[in-house]
Amino acid sequence: MKSSWFMVHGSQRKILFAICYLLIANLIGCATIIDGAKGFAGISTKALENGRKEAIIKTFNYDYDNCYKKTKNILARMGTYIYAQDAKKKMLAFYVSELDTTPVGVFFKEIDANNTQVEVSSPSTSAKEFIAAEVFKSLSPKEKPAEPDA
Repeated sequence: MKSSWFMVHGSQRKILFAICYLLIANLIGCATIIDGAKGFAGISTKALENGRKEAIIKTFNYDYDNCYKKTKNILARMGTYIYAQDAKKKMLAFYVSELDTTPVGVFFKEIDANNTQVEVSSPSTSAKEFIAAEVFKSLSPKEKPAEPDA
């Protein structure tokens, strides 16, 4: 009896069909192979990018590089787990913590040489609000208390 790659039976045929179907659907569909693989692994940033229209947005008086570095340090102090950094998309993607794998993204947009817009996006409203509040508070300059009149 000849052994052939095409001669698969039962569950092997179903698995092979499923793999072929996913590959073809991935090539024909909107997602790229890389996005499909990232989504399968649970690390895609597509949902964060798509959620930018509902992002919480604030502009800060920092140039892009300083704003990016400060935000990254804030996220590290908060104990988030950064799983993607994309300089081209000007974004950081992370999980709220090592135990809470709710994805959150911070996107940066240069307004001018001294101002950067920060957008916080997440499929979870509570995660988005929590991260935005903490990051925005830490990026905001501390107000000096008013001096008493002499």
